[in-house]
Amino acid sequence: MTSGKLTTCLWFDGQAEEAADFYLSVFKDSSRGSVSRYTESGPGETGGVITVEFTLNGQQFLGLNGGPQFTFSEAISFQIDCADQAEVDYYWSRLTEGGGQEGPCGWVKDRFGVSWQVVPSVMSALLGDQDREKADRAMAAMMKMGKLDIAALQAAFDGS
Repeated sequence: MTSGKLTTCLWFDGQAEEAADFYLSVFKDSSRGSVSRYTESGPGETGGVITVEFTLNGQQFLGLNGGPQFTFSEAISFQIDCADQAEVDYYWSRLTEGGGQEGPCGWVKDRFGVSWQVVPSVMSALLGDQDREKADRAMAAMMKMGKLDIAALQAAFDGS
């Protein structure tokens, strides 16, 4: 029986290495693994990248240059648990740079089309609080935001 280790494979249209380099610059605890290249056997251009392995904050990824047949959608996203507003601001800014798109409720799409949820750690406590009135106020505040503002979410939760 195998260990059951999971690796997320991201399908790109020729930008796997560029995407890996970008993500390695965004996530501080990251590393690059091996890069596989096409040989004379094809099907791609000899020397072109087929796959690139990389690790972001302990999560393993494989970037695959699979072609234009499939694209990313919001049906799959990666959630970043942020300790404070500075982390929220950092990831929001970095992931939207160079053509990324801001979305509602803490969601962004990077320039490669990959969706990310930039979420403060406190969100689960605010939204899951037993006092439903407080939790509902926090939810209503979140639904009006793009980038999440911890102080504003806490103020809504507190009713101030």
